[in-house]
Amino acid sequence: MQNKVIWLTGASSGIGEAFAKKLFTLPCKLAITARNSTKLQELVHLASSRPAEVKAYAGDVTDIEQMRSIANQIEADFGALDILVANAGTHVPTDVTAFDVEQYRFIMEINFFGVLNCIDAVLPKMRERRSGHIVGVASVAGYRGLPEAAAYGASKSAIAHFLESLRLDVESFGIDVSVVSPGFVKTPLTDKNDFEMPFLISAEQAAEAMVEGITRKQFEVHFPKRFTLILKFLRILPISWYHFFIKKTVKK
Repeated sequence: MQNKVIWLTGASSGIGEAFAKKLFTLPCKLAITARNSTKLQELVHLASSRPAEVKAYAGDVTDIEQMRSIANQIEADFGALDILVANAGTHVPTDVTAFDVEQYRFIMEINFFGVLNCIDAVLPKMRERRSGHIVGVASVAGYRGLPEAAAYGASKSAIAHFLESLRLDVESFGIDVSVVSPGFVKTPLTDKNDFEMPFLISAEQAAEAMVEGITRKQFEVHFPKRFTLILKFLRILPISWYHFFIKKTVKK
């Protein structure tokens, strides 16, 4: 990722913030986006003495025109955009006693369509140049259904499916596609969880794994392996076995 122009969304907190700080140590040109402009400026100031050249572009990923405008401004400031890391996302537990379709629509707008809005902003020029790397952040919650994660898991599953299909469509244009599937990572979002999170890792560890996987141009970058490999095995279980396991472990 050295000497690349990189656009990172959701940079103001959690995995995005840790990932940005990791990139500060590399000689790259980094554009950071989030709604919190104050936090973005703090990150720019923090990076001022580091190898990376960093600029902030405040914006909301649910606004497609704003994402197009930011992508154009990044290329005007830095040159051709090499890597998009569409990381912005949110999570609200699904409560069946207060079923709220509008809330779930909002989650989908940020987690899924927010990624698509960013892809829309960079794909045409990447296709013209016949180069580029598109990265979307999903979650292991998208592997199979989990309690209280219907809306969140659906949005993350949609990202993974979309990117897997997109990869087949853009490889002839020289464009790489990756999906990041984190397990439990300590962030302000997971701090809201009221249950014990197995194999919890720090945001800094997540950022390390992301940089390594994206650099290798892996399609799926998943971590921590000791957790994600267990979940991958659970995906092949018959539905009745899987539900029995979840009821005895996670739901308990």
